Parts: sequence; structure tokens; C-alpha cells
Amino acid sequence: MEIHFDEELKVLKEKLLRMADGVQEMIGLAVQSLVKREKALAEKVLELERGINLSEVEIEDEILRLLARRQPAARDLRLLTAILKINNDLERVADQACNIAETAFYLLKEPPLKPLIDIPNMAHLAQKMISDSIVAFVNHDAALAKNVCERDDAVDQLNAQIFRELLTYMMENPSSITRAVDLILVSRNLERIADHATNIAEEVIFIEEGKNIKHHLLDEG
Repeated sequence: MEIHFDEELKVLKEKLLRMADGVQEMIGLAVQSLVKREKALAEKVLELERGINLSEVEIEDEILRLLARRQPAARDLRLLTAILKINNDLERVADQACNIAETAFYLLKEPPLKPLIDIPNMAHLAQKMISDSIVAFVNHDAALAKNVCERDDAVDQLNAQIFRELLTYMMENPSSITRAVDLILVSRNLERIADHATNIAEEVIFIEEGKNIKHHLLDEG
């Protein structure tokens, strides 16, 4: 019985990994649609969302089935509830990527406001946080998960920097306001993606150490 349960957990984790790969691809395509000014890349993001949504429902249904049938003990219960939350965070990341892609449709109709440097850098940081949070989950690596949480500050700083720069554009040239606001929204979506990566990392720490670090400093206790 225990072996069978472990196999079911393994399959569940594999589905979660595929979902994580999919949302990372969506982030990359959404930002590249802005950098390369290619509408087809943004359209691809929206196409991929359907698969992510189906995966989320499938994983959630499987977890609820396991909870009902297995009535798992403390650690396995912690693992299943954490996977449920991670599943939701990944689906929300897909939503943020779609928001960026939809914003791209508007921005591509207008001349570029400025070369995009900070936004791709921010996207790279957020993607790496998602990747590492999932690696931490798979490898039971609480230290890596804590490192992911610490990196959220760098993304927040870039978000603030982008906002200040674009605010200057709007003040100097009112005709740039719409495009600047759209880029601010892109930046905000990337910041939220990093927040979801942090949520996932926090769940890994909860799984491995039984500690809920939300709203607490990592070095407390």
C-alpha cells in the first residue's frame, strides 16, 4: 500500500514539473514578444495557457482523490497540501504571463518607447526563481528554497527602478503615457511571478522543516 502511494506521489510530482516547464516557457515567450516585437510569440502564450489550466485541474483532482482515499499521515498530508498550493501558484504564474502577452498586443501597435533592458533582466530573475523553487521541491532542498525567497528583493528593486524610469518618460512626454503605463504593468506582472516563486519556496520549507515562514524573516527562530 505504501509503495503504491509513493508511486502516485511520484506521478503527481512529474505532472507538476511539466506544468512548471510550461509556465516558464510562457514567461519567456511573453517577454520575447515585447523584445522582438513579434505578435506570434504573444499568441503562442495564450495557446499554451489552455494546457496549463487543464494540468491544474487534473493535479487538483488527483490530490483531492488521494486525500480522500489515503487519509495520509502528517508528513504526507503536509506534502499533498503544499503541492495543492504550488499547483495554484503555477497556474497564477501562467495568468501573469498571459497578462504580459495581452499587453504586448497593445504595445506592438505603437512605436517602441525605449530599448527593453531591465524588463528582460527582471524576467530572467523571475524565471530562475520559479525554476529553482521547483528544483528545491524535487530535491527536498530547504536551503535553496530559502535562497529563492531572498532573491525576491532583487526583483522588487528592479520593479521600482523600472517604475521610476517610466514615470520620468511620462512627465517629460505626455504622449508616452499609455506605452509607459503598459510597460509598468508588464513589470508588475513579473514582480508578481517572483512572488509566486517565493510562495512555492515557502511551501518547500514548510514541507521539509514543518515551519511556516510567511510574513517572517528567514533567520528568525
